[in-house]
Amino acid sequence: MPPTVDTDDRPLVLIWEVTQACDLACEHCRADAEPARHPDELTTAEGIELLDTAREFGENQLVVLSGGDPCKRPDLTELVAHGDDIGLSMSLTPSGTTSLTRDVVADLDAAGLRRMALSIDGGDAAAHDAFRGVEGSFAETRRAAAHAREAGLPLQVNTTVCAQTVEQLPAIRDVVRDLGAVLWSVFFLVPVGRGRLLDPIDPERADDVMRWLADVADDEPFGVKTTEAPHYRRVKLQERDADDGLRRRGGVVAGDGFAFVSHTGDVYPSGFLPQSAGNVREDDITDIYRSADLFARLRDREQLRGKCGACEFRGVCGGSRSRAYAHTGDPLAADPLCPYEPDGYGASSD
Repeated sequence: MPPTVDTDDRPLVLIWEVTQACDLACEHCRADAEPARHPDELTTAEGIELLDTAREFGENQLVVLSGGDPCKRPDLTELVAHGDDIGLSMSLTPSGTTSLTRDVVADLDAAGLRRMALSIDGGDAAAHDAFRGVEGSFAETRRAAAHAREAGLPLQVNTTVCAQTVEQLPAIRDVVRDLGAVLWSVFFLVPVGRGRLLDPIDPERADDVMRWLADVADDEPFGVKTTEAPHYRRVKLQERDADDGLRRRGGVVAGDGFAFVSHTGDVYPSGFLPQSAGNVREDDITDIYRSADLFARLRDREQLRGKCGACEFRGVCGGSRSRAYAHTGDPLAADPLCPYEPDGYGASSD
């Protein structure tokens, strides 16, 4: 999607959590996933209706089918095929389990899947499997990545950054390169779900990691982006002086360029900001995104509070609204992971 998209009108990314069922027991799991599917999940017909409505955002609207493990749904290929048929850009974040076979990946590719995103949270099997809670997950994830490469399906690698994983990042970078991924998406922990039990890194360390990621982006053949850490853009601007491209484009944050539909149809600004603005069983996703008060407030950077509201980088960053909500209950509060102090803010706020 072009960077000039009007995020008041449509999200850059629409996530649909098709199920919370998953056979893994990941330490950071936002969904507190369990092996069994929820009886009140959106049905196939409801899911197709959701995709049809999402097409009203415009051509090539990016829709990511997430979980849990989307492969726990027997209609997954049907949903991907329908989305592709009506002009959506369909992506998928499956779990690294034995269910992601060569045939399954080939079927998804044939159905029109545009990208597959797999999670790697350790540079070797011991570190990754400990974090994922299931022995063999690292091997299965690498096997699934090989299936994607064989099918010609672009691969994205997702990684969680917290105290347990941060030292693994250089080794994970090497795995990302080895797998032939096109993008490394680095998620900075938000304390929701089982992630409340993990330790985040401190703000100064977060900035150091972002500076390192900027160097990785320069040196590696794959792209790098951050999730729930829009101040990566602030760090890049500070490190690289004026970057007209970065300054022209605002960062994507919860509710502003991003929307999340839960397995039961509730619509949130993000899966990590569980404050519902409606349900797709009652209202169109387009109406909720464009008109709901919560989304409108999140898109107005002038409403940000604390040092995020005073920050000269708020237009290109905006801070993690999910992390602000997790720590304070206020989605417009300052992001506690950011160490940057706007000029004069400390003195004026005393």
